[in-house]
Amino acid sequence: MAEKIINVSKMDQIQALFGNFDENINILQKQYNVVILSRGSNIKITGSEENVENAAQAIEALLTLTDKGEHITEQNIRYVISMIKEGTHKQITELTGDGICITTNGKSIKPKTLGQKNYVDAIQHNTIVMGVGPAGTGKTYLAVAMAVKAFKAHEVAKIILTRPAVEAGEKLGFLPGDMQEKVDPYLRPLYDALFEMLGAENFQKHMEKGSIEVAPLAYMRGRTLDDAFIILDEAQNTTHEQIKMFLTRLGFNSKIVVTGDITQIDLPDKSRSGLIEAMNVLQNIQDIDIIKFTEKDVVRHRLVQEIIKAYEKYNDNGKKKMTNG
Repeated sequence: MAEKIINVSKMDQIQALFGNFDENINILQKQYNVVILSRGSNIKITGSEENVENAAQAIEALLTLTDKGEHITEQNIRYVISMIKEGTHKQITELTGDGICITTNGKSIKPKTLGQKNYVDAIQHNTIVMGVGPAGTGKTYLAVAMAVKAFKAHEVAKIILTRPAVEAGEKLGFLPGDMQEKVDPYLRPLYDALFEMLGAENFQKHMEKGSIEVAPLAYMRGRTLDDAFIILDEAQNTTHEQIKMFLTRLGFNSKIVVTGDITQIDLPDKSRSGLIEAMNVLQNIQDIDIIKFTEKDVVRHRLVQEIIKAYEKYNDNGKKKMTNG
């Protein structure tokens, strides 16, 4: 039986680490099969040597987060556990920097995983970025946050958000109501993110002025988009022609972020996803970066990660059977 003592200088860090009714520390105890106790300014870990060492590394990483004012949640505890498995836990300080922007209710928006951090850095330093990965990885939300940051800093004059309305056949003709009413259901996630970051009044004001535009992909045709931050969401549902049309709308002093999940293609012919093609065609062009998220970057409920992993395993097994059959 091994034992390790970690000395903590601030009592509020111990409280934050343990959580209400020890909910945080219980996750670590269960994960590593150790006993973790606090005695004054010390945290004592007992268990097998390897488990004690892993638990100690997790605690030290989480203390680094609390020292930088980060709130400890189940999501970042589980992410720290995955970092220790991969040996990347010493990079935890990369997630303690300044936020991208502040929401109307005072929440700081910042990357929560190394994948998200790479994505935000890529958007900062490239003209075109593709963020590809499963649901819940923050692809769209962080892209909107970066757009709002650039807009508020007067780096761009306009934010344009678009997505292909595949469910409505892109023409939207059979839906009742005017264009705005027709488009709204398909663009709701983008509206919600902007609403949270700008507030209802500001959002409406910028929409009326035309400095924020939310429209279906078909409305991009024939335009050159200068001085704008443009986000194409759900790009896995674009065709070859649509994504090429969209990317060639790029004007001077503009940025484009393309987001999508290539496991969620709704096109009739899935092999013709414009996003998959664009990732292959554009991968070696300077000033274009492609960031691939994994289930480790999922920042929703723990079960979302488990569901994604289960489906990936199921699909991989299916492919092997087809190959062997």
